[in-house]
Amino acid sequence: MVNGLAYRLLGRDDELDDLVQTSFMAAFRDLHRLTEPQAFASWLASIVVRTTHKLLRRRKMLTRLGLREPANVELDSLLGSSLPPPMHAELREIYTVLEALPTEARIAIVLHRVDGLSIPEAAERMQLSVSTVKRRLRVAEAEIERHKQAGREQNT
Repeated sequence: MVNGLAYRLLGRDDELDDLVQTSFMAAFRDLHRLTEPQAFASWLASIVVRTTHKLLRRRKMLTRLGLREPANVELDSLLGSSLPPPMHAELREIYTVLEALPTEARIAIVLHRVDGLSIPEAAERMQLSVSTVKRRLRVAEAEIERHKQAGREQNT
């Protein structure tokens, strides 16, 4: 579960294993804070989301400073071949614009549209209010729509 979530948030990446390991270390360190053992999976997923958020923000800063080249996501390996064509096309659109999205919007859209979490569930994973997640989803949806519109204009 941890590896899959990290993979969907980050994509195929050299730091994926380190992210998973860091998430487990943080969970072990904070295990005493888990008050409801039946919520372990959700609690652990929240740690993965926070850890990924920190990594993505650091990368964006390094890229803006010219200290890091943006990474390309291998979409076909990430999406797989078993998806129905409409879903494959939608996920391709999402992952095409992910790198350009603000980190918070990227995580919100992946949790909601890719992982299929409801907005309240995504808010819980991100440890944010529902209204904040809705705002971040609007930002991501607008960027995806701009990308689709640009694609339609190129085809005409």
